[in-house]
Amino acid sequence: MDSIEKSILEKVADIHKVPEGAYNIRTNGKLGGRNTTANIDIVTKEDKPGIDIIVKAGTRNESIHIPVVLSQSGLKDMVYNDFFIGDDADVTIVAGCGIHNCGVDTSEHDGIHSFFIGKNAKVKYIEKHYGEGDGTGKRILNPTTIINIDEGGYMEMETVQIKGVDSTVRDTKAVLKENAGLVVHEKLMTHGTQYAETNFTVDLDGDNSSANVISRSVAKEHSSQLFVSTINGNSKCAGHTECDAIIMDEAKVTAVPKLTANNIDASLIHEAAIGKIAGEQLIKLMTLGLTESEAEEQIVNGFLK
Repeated sequence: MDSIEKSILEKVADIHKVPEGAYNIRTNGKLGGRNTTANIDIVTKEDKPGIDIIVKAGTRNESIHIPVVLSQSGLKDMVYNDFFIGDDADVTIVAGCGIHNCGVDTSEHDGIHSFFIGKNAKVKYIEKHYGEGDGTGKRILNPTTIINIDEGGYMEMETVQIKGVDSTVRDTKAVLKENAGLVVHEKLMTHGTQYAETNFTVDLDGDNSSANVISRSVAKEHSSQLFVSTINGNSKCAGHTECDAIIMDEAKVTAVPKLTANNIDASLIHEAAIGKIAGEQLIKLMTLGLTESEAEEQIVNGFLK
């Protein structure tokens, strides 16, 4: 890999050297490197682009890195990655995609990640998206995440997009069985004329299942954002979704909550707040010697931290 690709890997997957454990690195639509372990196998699909990641039951304290890098202008990449997490496993998965576009053509990566999480298994999933390059070509990322959690399973999902992506539609669908849990933390920032759409749909099918979906976003300049969250309580369950957004300049933010209780013991809560930076916050920081723009940056960074 060249210096640009290495730099992007650092930003989207915190990879500074060859990672330990299992990994699959995809660069410009091709395999850039792979390693498996005794407990984690990675297999190339034969019928379509993508990989199967198979984690043996009982696997503990292991990590999987599956970053994607695009540095060719005009490249459109599509992958289907399936994760099979065995019963009682406990693993961390680091994904993410970075696009470097210095040309005039659109570069795009669409990834469909399907998770099949076994009984009492735990997964921490980290996905970062990033764009850069001084070309006029668009940088587009459309991630789809499909989550199936078996009895007693748990998934913590952290998604981050804070720079350089012109357009993104982020779809997440989850189905939880008995005693399963899902926690999602989304951090998002748009600027210029960028567009970001987030769609969450969670079906709480099993008794004592729970979901907590939290989104924090900042919309600057003329960018626009749409956040749609749907939680269906189909059992004795607990669901919570929260959208907090800071709006600046001429940006637009829309939050659309939808809660459906199909069971008398379903407990569902939605919270949404959209507003500008409070003037007293700016004044307080400016009295400490910061300029207005520096104060705004400090507030935004703290909000998204």
